[in-house]
Amino acid sequence: MTYNMIKEKFTYLEEVRPEKGDGWFVVPSDKIVEVCKKLRDEFGFDCLSSLTGVDRGDHIEVVYHLHAYQKNESVVLKVSTASVVTTVSTVWASANWMEREVFDLFGVKFEGHPDLRRIMLPEDWVGHPLKKDYKEEAEYQGMTTTR
Repeated sequence: MTYNMIKEKFTYLEEVRPEKGDGWFVVPSDKIVEVCKKLRDEFGFDCLSSLTGVDRGDHIEVVYHLHAYQKNESVVLKVSTASVVTTVSTVWASANWMEREVFDLFGVKFEGHPDLRRIMLPEDWVGHPLKKDYKEEAEYQGMTTTR
């Protein structure tokens, strides 16, 4: 199975296998592009089906769901970050808008991204609403935002 081959190829990846649910690999943030390129080119993971963020309180996880259509296999990668990770839009063009969404909602900056700006909220919006420490402003451009 490809999962075991990935463990052998990338000895520096931390494998996480919970008792329930699917496992994943923890990737050092400085290795994410290298790992993604090799998974695409050598293992056939031709699709980045999802890229999202999770606020764990003390850090943000960027979560990558990859799929190999020829083998019908999927793998999940996670990168823990304080606020910056390298873009994978050079590996999969679909990462462009997904990374912009994570930037907009969680504040993660994707180094090397070709057009990193808000995608869902106005440019003058203060903060990142999916972060646990987000405090909603009482008013935005004269409109009440809270009850």
